[in-house]
Amino acid sequence: MENHVVELVQPRHTLIGENSILEIPQFLHRLEGTVTALVVTDQGLVKIGTVKKVTDVLDRAGIRYWTYDGVQPNPSVGVVNKAMEQYTRQGCNCIIAIGGGSPIDVAKAVSILAANGGRIEDYCGVRKSARPGVPIVAVNTTAGTGSEVTCAYVITDEVKNVKMVMMDPNCLAYLAINDPTLMVGMPPSLTAATGMDALTHAVEAYTCREATPYTDALAIEAIRLVGRSLRRAVADGCDMQARTDMCWAEYMAGLAFSNAGLGLGHSIAHQLGAQYHIPHGAACAQILPRVMEYNIPACLERMGDIAAALGADIRGLPAQEAAQTAADCVRDLSEDIGIRPLHRYGFSMDDIPLLARHAMEDTCTPSNPVDAVEGEVARIIAKTYCEGLVVEAVRRQGL
Repeated sequence: MENHVVELVQPRHTLIGENSILEIPQFLHRLEGTVTALVVTDQGLVKIGTVKKVTDVLDRAGIRYWTYDGVQPNPSVGVVNKAMEQYTRQGCNCIIAIGGGSPIDVAKAVSILAANGGRIEDYCGVRKSARPGVPIVAVNTTAGTGSEVTCAYVITDEVKNVKMVMMDPNCLAYLAINDPTLMVGMPPSLTAATGMDALTHAVEAYTCREATPYTDALAIEAIRLVGRSLRRAVADGCDMQARTDMCWAEYMAGLAFSNAGLGLGHSIAHQLGAQYHIPHGAACAQILPRVMEYNIPACLERMGDIAAALGADIRGLPAQEAAQTAADCVRDLSEDIGIRPLHRYGFSMDDIPLLARHAMEDTCTPSNPVDAVEGEVARIIAKTYCEGLVVEAVRRQGL
């Protein structure tokens, strides 16, 4: 890091803890002028009452808002355009995102468009906007994506069938909130997938090219918390200590990768999500162990650190075995919490060349600790698919 200046980015304000949503009005009142907010969320969160918990707070404070609840998983350009139309039509001047990565990513896209104009496709890449976006209150409801804290967002181009990754400090939230009481009703499958997303963020931030002492400290503690608490959060959604641990884990992992970068695991997972609509965290969980093995030559000791943080006893093990243990721990965790294998999503081996080519073009790939080779990326995908078939066959035989 000699002669290298590091810029650290994070939300302007953060609240973590039970019932922290009650503090939203005081932060909105600090904004200039009369607040008119666009609430960006999805219909599932409306139906289970999560959105009402937040809008009740707004109602009691007399804050005017309109709701857009058309967000879908892996949100598309079309969804962003519809949300933007409502933002403009209702004369909004800030955004309250309620949800996981998808609603928060849409909110970031609308925030950038509202301040900069143009099409969202214009902002694919790194630091493409000229002006800070309009204020976002990001109310996170899943302990995994890190979207409430990061300067990244992902939008699917439904025409090209690829995910566009944007890295832009101008989209950072004005206020990020992690309230574990909003996560109690999450189904186990969502808890599992988003938790593995958080783990992938932390592992890739810890091993990527741009890691710093700051991001190392955040990432390794996030890994430790996931190893300690994710199984419990999946098994008992009302375990508030586990839920709170996962809030901290995903927040710290988000800070880590937002300030360091990611790697090939995310590059491949983005393509799987765009092609097959696999939940992002589930795709990450499947791909991560193989990517970790691919990266071992460049970060042997760091893989051992990861294994230890996940609870493995690596004392006395040769460095290579300790590093392999890290990948094995991730596999075991994924299996324990019920992550579905790729073949359950209609995956086709015929698509591997296209997936590999798009992964090579992904914004996350340059940060990977090992230089990616397209043929090797294809093999990582193929081996992950075949491994899933074998594991499920063995499980069915009761072996």
